[in-house]
Amino acid sequence: MGFHEVRFPANLSFGSIGGPERLTDVVTLANGFEERNTPWQHSRRRYDAGIAMRGLDDIETLIAFFEARRGQIHGFRWKDWADYKSGAALIEPSYDDQVIAIGDDVTPTFQLTKTYRSGVHDYARPVTKPVRGSVRIGLGGDEQQEAVHYTVDYTTGIVTFLHPPNAGDAVTAGFEFDVPVRFDTDRIMVSVASFQAGDAPNVPVVEIRV
Repeated sequence: MGFHEVRFPANLSFGSIGGPERLTDVVTLANGFEERNTPWQHSRRRYDAGIAMRGLDDIETLIAFFEARRGQIHGFRWKDWADYKSGAALIEPSYDDQVIAIGDDVTPTFQLTKTYRSGVHDYARPVTKPVRGSVRIGLGGDEQQEAVHYTVDYTTGIVTFLHPPNAGDAVTAGFEFDVPVRFDTDRIMVSVASFQAGDAPNVPVVEIRV
């Protein structure tokens, strides 16, 4: 089992359906009240690319990609067109989109994260597959230069500073990112409707932890 640092063709993931899911245990007590708990700290995303298949060329590309991943064996990158930027969907990422940490004079490495807010509550999602060349980092309100002030591991989303940030300085980031996924099936069922068109009605993909 491994992970291939290759993205599922973005033109085929465009138009797919999917999004985050969580696992919640709900117990109804005798008095009618509920107790709710979850074993998951982070949500998990599921997608179905089948709806986006449009022609025989798409089907051929899908089958080749599926075979190269050995079905469910190897993970790969997936572009979630509904959520692939650190900031607003229609704006290019900026170095101050997300506060990912506060400096302490000691720690030089930080995980990229994206925080989702609603009212006074929020959820910080680890970003482990940033898109190469898209990451911008700020420190104390000033943009830093990659390879001069910091490096990025694009396979893990870890940012490493040459020198640990000063205590109290906000470490900020902007980026595009992919979702680490695998196929959630060991077979692809296709239908050829004509010499020019075909479809794969069910191509399930599920997020994995890496």
